[in-house]
Amino acid sequence: MKANRSVYLLGLLLMLTSVAFGQSKYTISGTIKDKKSGESMIGVTVRIKELKATGTTTNEFGFYSLTIPEGTYTVIYNYVGYKPQSKNINLSKNTKVDMSFDDNSQDLNEVVVRSTREDENIKNPQAGVEKLDIKEINKLPVLMGERDVLKTIQLVPGIKSAGEGNTGFYVRGGAADQNLILLDDAPVYNASHLLGFFSTFNSDAIKDATIYKGGMPSQYGGRLSSVLDIRMNEGNNQDYHVSGGIGLISAKLNVEGPIQKDKSSFLITGRRTYADALLRLSGDDRFSNNTLYFYDLNAKANYIFSDKDRLYVSGYFGRDKLGYQDLFGLDWGNATGTLRWNHIMNSKLFSNTSLIYSDYSYKVNVKFGGTDFQIKSRIRDWTLKQEFQYFANPRNSIRFGLMSVYHTVVPGQMTASESSGITPPVLQNRYSWENALYANNTWKASEKLEVIYGLRLSAFSILGPGEFYDISNGEVTGSNTYKSGDFVKTYLNLEPRVSAAYQLNEKSSIKAAYSRTTQNMHLISNSTTSNPTDKWIPSSNNVKPEIADQGSIGYFRNFFDNKFEFSVEGYYKYMQNQIDYKDGADVTNSDKSETELLFGQGRAYGIEFFFKKKVGRFNGWIGYTLSRSEKQIDGINNNNWYAARQDRTHDISIVGIYELSKKWTLSATFVYYTGNAITFPSGKYNVDGQEVFYYTERNGYRMPDYHRLDFGATWKLRERKNSSSELAFSLYNVYGRQNAYMINFRESETNPNTTEAYQIALFRWVPSISYNFKF
Repeated sequence: MKANRSVYLLGLLLMLTSVAFGQSKYTISGTIKDKKSGESMIGVTVRIKELKATGTTTNEFGFYSLTIPEGTYTVIYNYVGYKPQSKNINLSKNTKVDMSFDDNSQDLNEVVVRSTREDENIKNPQAGVEKLDIKEINKLPVLMGERDVLKTIQLVPGIKSAGEGNTGFYVRGGAADQNLILLDDAPVYNASHLLGFFSTFNSDAIKDATIYKGGMPSQYGGRLSSVLDIRMNEGNNQDYHVSGGIGLISAKLNVEGPIQKDKSSFLITGRRTYADALLRLSGDDRFSNNTLYFYDLNAKANYIFSDKDRLYVSGYFGRDKLGYQDLFGLDWGNATGTLRWNHIMNSKLFSNTSLIYSDYSYKVNVKFGGTDFQIKSRIRDWTLKQEFQYFANPRNSIRFGLMSVYHTVVPGQMTASESSGITPPVLQNRYSWENALYANNTWKASEKLEVIYGLRLSAFSILGPGEFYDISNGEVTGSNTYKSGDFVKTYLNLEPRVSAAYQLNEKSSIKAAYSRTTQNMHLISNSTTSNPTDKWIPSSNNVKPEIADQGSIGYFRNFFDNKFEFSVEGYYKYMQNQIDYKDGADVTNSDKSETELLFGQGRAYGIEFFFKKKVGRFNGWIGYTLSRSEKQIDGINNNNWYAARQDRTHDISIVGIYELSKKWTLSATFVYYTGNAITFPSGKYNVDGQEVFYYTERNGYRMPDYHRLDFGATWKLRERKNSSSELAFSLYNVYGRQNAYMINFRESETNPNTTEAYQIALFRWVPSISYNFKF
């Protein structure tokens, strides 16, 4: 009843704000595209020169709408890298104005196009959000020369690397599985290649990437800490282009062009490593019969049926294969697909209907000493999403919709040959149905105050068939069997969200945000590093949804005509139903793995500093985060608070990009962070001649502090209107610091009664060179 009342009140509030300005007005609307490629342009700022506080931005499909009083106006459009121009209109009826921008044109007399609103960081009401510049990403030095979105976001305050060379990341004290990663709205459960050293995202296929660290809009749900929303390029509908690159470890190729000019286009991007080919060249059987590579494929096509209808279909398929001769094999990967229909219902109402597929799976094969078995696991989602955007008036823009997700989890089923002598455990598949209703409004309350507020109602239902256990104090006390389609349990949660910006003056503002988020898909692992075989489980009759409440407040300031920006933002996050494992737990090979889990609460708090130079031949940023992340779970550390695995006190990143000349661009990054919290043995004892380590405090020790300097350089070999080529150089870990990837313990060779720690480091110096081209 309480949930129904809250939804009703939100609906009433949205309705009142939409009619509050119901004077006689007309609407200017349209879509904005790049003239050369036909790509829709996301985030173009549209404003009315004569109405100081009136403006909007294009949505993720390039659509905009503004309702203003009848009259004569100058409409101004702002976007990165385009020459300023303006459009004069006499608005006496609803008017459709589509735009195609050409960054090299000198005679565009219809629009004003310049860099995106220079004070966007001050006026944007969305707190805790970072929009990544794909061009900027391509200039930074990276491991083995592979440009990587996930590596770049780790240089932003509040976002921390999960480890050396790892694409996993922690956001504001949350765990790695608490980040929702979307590729064209499809969730990606494991966004890594080669055990985390590369991400699944080929930068050549990416159009836009935005990460929400806090105050996330209500259209996003299912994770506690963050959302990384990645949109693929649509493909050029004007001309055919081929681009690609060849590096020391991988090669990639991108092909795009029109299917029917101005109407439809396609994009195909492929990438593959060839480490396995290099191994075969060694001539040594110990290496030549091994397998080590990944490949991925991005594809997208779209068709414009009319001025009001457009259909998109996109997909991703990637796989990793790792094997040691015929004795061991591991392969894992993702497959996603999105079928989307955009429909402009009228000048104010935009509809987006999507059918989304996501599949993550892994397979392990072992043949050794008569042992022959295989382990398979899969998590598969089918999603139907219907969303509307209603541009009510210049002060209110409403987004509302619903989504329904059907989850299937295969938790790691083992099969073994008869000769192996292994009787594998039987693990049950789990099924669940997740639904959500959401609405939020972007409300421009005054010239100084802008607010985004909304509500999400989520429902997670555990479904049969299967046997579900009753657990008390870590022991199974009973069970119930359900048939296919039976409802075992349903969790309902209301998730209010609000974010606001108050402009103190033309140069500074204060932002504040609050959000409640829930999570029903959980990653459980008792290893110190992430790996492809980590186990996902859904909420159940014993595992409750994780819930987080986060509040943040920050001060934002620009200097020297918006060329420099500074911000300081503090946050506090309280988390319920946090999951950890018992000492010595085995959470991988049991159908009763929930008996190995413990539950409690968590908290994360910190302050983030950010200083950035945005224009000029030299630009870059400095980010610093001071933070803590802790848990308190009954049964661990005498029920006291302890550091979470992702807890780091200090995290610093420095990025510099210098345009030395038209041909040369230099770049450098420096990172430093406090070592992760980790559990080391406090002592040892001997049982029947076997040495056994004794553990006391969970995560009571620290890995050594981490720091690294990287250099990069890009040499433009050729730059013409329709073709270009370049060489990209990088040196990872310039001063060769041997950062600890892992610390293990062993008996001392000189004194067997003494145990010594030894460190494993992965990368000392890693030079790379790659050749990139486009024509």
